[in-house]
Amino acid sequence: MWCKVFSPQTRDTSNDGDAPPAAASMADGAHLLGFSDEILLHILSHIPSTDLVLNVRRTCRKLAVLCLDKSLIHTVLLQKDYEASEDKVKQLVREIGREIQQLNMAGCYWLSGSTIEHVARCRGLVKVNLSGCRLTSLRLSKMLSVLQHLRSLAIDVSPGFDASQLSGECKATLSRVRELKQTLYTPSYGVVPCCTSLEKLLLYFEILDRTREGAILSGQLMVGQSNVPHYQNLRVFYARLAPGYINQEVVRLYLAVLSDRTPENLHAFLISVPGSFAESGATKNLLDSMARNVVLDALQLPKSWLNGSSLLQHMRFNNPFYFSFSRCTLSGGHLIQRVVNGGKDLRSLASLNLSGCVHCLSPDSLLRKAEDDIDSGILETLVAACCNLRHLNLSAAHHHSSEGPGRHLCQLLARLRHLRSLSLPVCSVADSAPRADRAPAQPAMHAVPRGFGKKVRIGVQSCPSPFSSQAVPQPSSVFWSLLKNVPFLERLELIGSNFSSAMPRNEPAIRNSLPPCSRAQNVGDSEVAAIGQLAFLRHLTLAQLPSILTGSGLVSIGLQCQQLQSLSLANLGMMGKVVYMSALSDMLKHCKQLKDLRLEQPYFSANAQFFQALSQCSALQRLCLVSRSGTLQPEAVLAFMARCLHVVVCHMFTGESLTTCKSLQQSLLRSFQAERPALNVVIFPLLHEGLTDVIRDVPMVHLDEITLFKSRVAEEPPNLWW
Repeated sequence: MWCKVFSPQTRDTSNDGDAPPAAASMADGAHLLGFSDEILLHILSHIPSTDLVLNVRRTCRKLAVLCLDKSLIHTVLLQKDYEASEDKVKQLVREIGREIQQLNMAGCYWLSGSTIEHVARCRGLVKVNLSGCRLTSLRLSKMLSVLQHLRSLAIDVSPGFDASQLSGECKATLSRVRELKQTLYTPSYGVVPCCTSLEKLLLYFEILDRTREGAILSGQLMVGQSNVPHYQNLRVFYARLAPGYINQEVVRLYLAVLSDRTPENLHAFLISVPGSFAESGATKNLLDSMARNVVLDALQLPKSWLNGSSLLQHMRFNNPFYFSFSRCTLSGGHLIQRVVNGGKDLRSLASLNLSGCVHCLSPDSLLRKAEDDIDSGILETLVAACCNLRHLNLSAAHHHSSEGPGRHLCQLLARLRHLRSLSLPVCSVADSAPRADRAPAQPAMHAVPRGFGKKVRIGVQSCPSPFSSQAVPQPSSVFWSLLKNVPFLERLELIGSNFSSAMPRNEPAIRNSLPPCSRAQNVGDSEVAAIGQLAFLRHLTLAQLPSILTGSGLVSIGLQCQQLQSLSLANLGMMGKVVYMSALSDMLKHCKQLKDLRLEQPYFSANAQFFQALSQCSALQRLCLVSRSGTLQPEAVLAFMARCLHVVVCHMFTGESLTTCKSLQQSLLRSFQAERPALNVVIFPLLHEGLTDVIRDVPMVHLDEITLFKSRVAEEPPNLWW
């Protein structure tokens, strides 16, 4: 499709091939190829590598030269290039394989193992990411044996992996690898013991407690494997665990070696664990050794290691850039004393995750109740010390502001002018007291009826125009002022303090969720409309906003946030009603860059009108619908998929019967899989007992990014990997 940028008339018809034909000239006499090489190279850098080399390069002689410029082909990104078929990838490697130094094929689950083997042709590779690719230990051995310059590697370790099958040449390559990202789906050390020069180790534990046959897994399966990881040169250690006891059991085996001898150059130590993770003697020794021997600039520990501990008081930091204390009972007093050091300059800190830290903005965690106001002095000290923050997560807690000029949370956060991503609880953006310009929220019985119907209820506007009184952002609101002062925000999350997803990433699903915070009742359509100020917004999450009456603020976002690429909406308005369908329909007409859409709403009707509106999102690639008691129209889904040619992920979990779901899934695969190699379709009843087995077959790239709900702000240190 990208070769359309360079019109077909620009194909070489002249003698020298460089002068563009007159037919291709623009109306004002200018021509795209008349730009300087520097500008053209910048434009070409945004074209997928397969399209660049296999299509655009054949447009004319000038582009044939530019498309092979080293700046464009030394690094090849196939991640999320869902149109990269087996043949295209093979041809790409044949044509420029010798020039490729960095290759990212993360999440290319649709490519066969034989196609992945072609990576071995790229003999000059320094960095390669094969996470999510079909890779056996024999195939890995064959590839790595010839990649003598490799220094950075990302792979999956799946059931059946056998390190004894790695050849001597492969182990020699691994001994030179300095950066390793390893995703584990089975208890194993993978290739870690072979990597004797490791400086950065990233471990993702995605092991399920039971096999598909029901057998219980155990870390004892690793007994007998090589268990001497080489950590002496390690600078960065990162481990992210999915829920499950087996992941905790396996990570302890990795940590055991670290506890014996802590690397002297270690400067980033991060362990992300959902739920509790009890300390052991080995981990206590490790933490004591770190406190004595290393100076850190990035830290994340399980909450059970920090709660009630004086560990932070003894840790030493030097120009830290990332802290995560997610779910810890850290009080604001301890945060200021032990981390900020009473207001110490932390201008180097770029990312701070305080999600689920319900006491982090109050002086004492023992005396505070959820509905109590925050101590604005603590937040003011934090903001002053960390003035260069780019990523801040304060979600999953009740942060209520007291009355008083300049004391509101939004007013204090407005001083963080460098923010690029922000996650807040809905109740935190409410004005301290109800404003005179806001009408009281309507009770559930007066909500707009579900669907696209035109029925009118007394007291509610029937027109969801963004220019209606409820949709106009109020300049007097503290939330409007906050967004005005952080104009370059690219990711924003407003998540209800008590929100529980029906399909969460890191917590067990809860059928009966808690009601919204009472202060969230003061956040409605006008606050949502205020988000339209963010011209650079790319990712937006709105969850559990009970006072959405029409959803009219969504239209403002669609009109003004033209760079929006991913949108996640969950539980908007009163439960039992879908009040924003008409507004969502109007919004989607303007979302021309939208690639990912996730909707989680009970009683959602995915009918022909919804899919007709969604079809106008021409760039859409992934759709996930989660709806308890929701319905869908199979014919409308099929028509939508036929119109939206780039959609490769269609996940729908509703209240439909298993028979209806299976029939629709088979129809979609039969109709579109041949022309869309990356197509991944899952249609299944949300409350069916077999849902867990279905989810385990979803490629991790989709499971992690769109299917399962989670907060993504400051989830990991910036630039942790590719």
